[in-house]
Amino acid sequence: MKRLAALLILPVLATGCSDSGNHSHLAQTSWRFELIDGQNPQSPDAGMTFHNGKIGVQVGCNRLGGPWRVDQDRLVAGPLNQTESDCTESAWKQERAVGALLVATPRLNVEGDRMTLHSSGHTAELIRVENSKSHGKGG
Repeated sequence: MKRLAALLILPVLATGCSDSGNHSHLAQTSWRFELIDGQNPQSPDAGMTFHNGKIGVQVGCNRLGGPWRVDQDRLVAGPLNQTESDCTESAWKQERAVGALLVATPRLNVEGDRMTLHSSGHTAELIRVENSKSHGKGG
């Protein structure tokens, strides 16, 4: 009977250890974009936050936000809301690239204070922000 009880509780324990939502190593962190598809961000405020179960992204003059989770080595974000303000052409291109990257459920690699997001079409490199300054509020 003890063996059966141990077998029944294993799936519950495994579920409690999944790497998703607020249990992820990304929860309550802020990041600054260092490179977007190999180019410096057009805005010095380009960043990404993971706060209160929401991802917030600001690349140019618009913001993306919505729920997120980590599934194995992939960042799953969405559905995402986006503001729609006019931007310069170069900032708009970077916003589209980051939006496409997030929709593609990119591979996620975090090593220390550096994060890389990679899909078949786009790549972003970010650096952890130590202070509580919010880059792109979740929405």
